[in-house]
Amino acid sequence: MKEKILAKFAEVFGDNEGAACFFAPGRVNLIGEHTDYNGGHVFPCALTIGTYGVARKRKDRKLRFFSMNFEPLGIIESSIDDLTPRKEAGWTNYPKGVMWAFKERGMEMDCGMDILLNGTIPNGSGLSSSASVEVLTGHILRELFDFSVSNQDLALIGQYSENHFNGVNCGIMDQFAIAMGKENMAIFLDTADLSYTYAPVALKGAKIVIACSNKKRGLGDSKYNERRRECEEALAEIQKVRNIQTLGELSGEEFEAVKDAIGSDIRKRRAKHAVYENERTVKAVEALKNNDILRFGQLMNASHDSLRDDYEVTGRELDTLVEEARKVEGVIGSRMTGAGFGGCTVSIVKDEAIDRFIEEVGKNYLERIGYKADFYVVEIGGGPVTL
Repeated sequence: MKEKILAKFAEVFGDNEGAACFFAPGRVNLIGEHTDYNGGHVFPCALTIGTYGVARKRKDRKLRFFSMNFEPLGIIESSIDDLTPRKEAGWTNYPKGVMWAFKERGMEMDCGMDILLNGTIPNGSGLSSSASVEVLTGHILRELFDFSVSNQDLALIGQYSENHFNGVNCGIMDQFAIAMGKENMAIFLDTADLSYTYAPVALKGAKIVIACSNKKRGLGDSKYNERRRECEEALAEIQKVRNIQTLGELSGEEFEAVKDAIGSDIRKRRAKHAVYENERTVKAVEALKNNDILRFGQLMNASHDSLRDDYEVTGRELDTLVEEARKVEGVIGSRMTGAGFGGCTVSIVKDEAIDRFIEEVGKNYLERIGYKADFYVVEIGGGPVTL
């Protein structure tokens, strides 16, 4: 890949002298969905697919961006003096947002850059292509301009830029999983205080298979911000009767005792999902530690059902993928992953069933939905690196 992206960089920008290569992974969340902005636990891992970048400093203040994923757009030009979000800037709003966020923290670039990106994550799939670009950009800035930031800082800066530059009210999970990823480990993260531990994902005779629905989604124009607002309103109602800071502080039992303080059935269901999903995530990590993969799979299934019925973020495509997955013998668990409204499912599938899983789920999805799904058998990888 390094030779390929360097050759493309030379083709696009004239030569590749002085250019350096970088990589940041994508991520998949095994369980703990829509808990990250509710002060709950999440359990994501970084993947070996992600975003590759080539970058070099310029002698002027120009920024020139090129993406191999959007070749027809050609070079998109900007300047370090114009770090403002613009609709016509398209995907470059993500790297520009990170540059802006660095500047907000007193880390200002003294020259422009030529940057080429090549993502191996399906765009709009829910495997965090945007967060991957953000963490990659932060890593590039750290390396080329000698900014003193930790990987955890890269996660926080990426989230800040997505919230305040790109207007998506996302939680910390995506950027954190990507910046802090470790090979063969998932991250058990408490989003309330950013305390975390690594847990080995030893699936013994099974693998993680991601099915991409190919229904594109964009968080900014989805109901993501609406769900977040509904949870915030439910929390405010509960706070009138109980002293808590986040929904993640409540156990299922405690939630049942205070749920009538919530004035609408819809908000009640949203809050119920946040509370019980947090409990499921804690139990799932415990199950993995005890090598109880079957229990882990049951909790994944319960997670999807709650996202479908209480949180209402799955939709026809994701539900179809999960329904078809659960019919295949050898599937241990299957659920949507990411924000929902399209994107991907994650399934744990026994090795001997993988080919059959891809064939049968793919065939039945095409028949029911009318277009095909794509499948990825993935490995768990590490965080951002210089190649």
